[in-house]
Amino acid sequence: MSPQGRRPNLSAGLLLFRRGAGSAALEFFLAHPGGPFWANRDDGAWTIPKGGVEAGEAILDAARREFQEETGIAPEGPFIDLGSIRQRAGKIVHAWAFEGDADPDTIVSNSMTTEWPRGSGRMITFPEVDRCGWFDPAAARGRINAAQGELLTRLEQTLAAGDSAGRKSG
Repeated sequence: MSPQGRRPNLSAGLLLFRRGAGSAALEFFLAHPGGPFWANRDDGAWTIPKGGVEAGEAILDAARREFQEETGIAPEGPFIDLGSIRQRAGKIVHAWAFEGDADPDTIVSNSMTTEWPRGSGRMITFPEVDRCGWFDPAAARGRINAAQGELLTRLEQTLAAGDSAGRKSG
């Protein structure tokens, strides 16, 4: 365990999605990290709202907590288990999806403090998520962290299997 009581290299998150009609039949709700490191980055920078798992915390509970901390939205199930992926730096991300709607203009994120620039001794505070948005599958794949793109594919496959069986997923 890390000194902060978190399980190192383990994150949990939620992927909010909605289904509509026409060209926007499926959309994903993604978050853009706040802070100076991410300020001028777009492609590959977006993520599902996610974060660390506390010692003794159930992974789905951590995912729900992190989603609410980073968006101000209280997630409601049912939740679809998307399994886990490993990001390039080695972090394991466990994810679930849930269907719903949200106004990206009303998100309220928690804040974080970090040293910037690194090694300067200067601490700055900023929102952990600076904005969220809805994206169709093609746009989402261009913006999301490359490893997390697999979560989009898994959800699409799960929804397609549910639709072909004539039942609602979840």
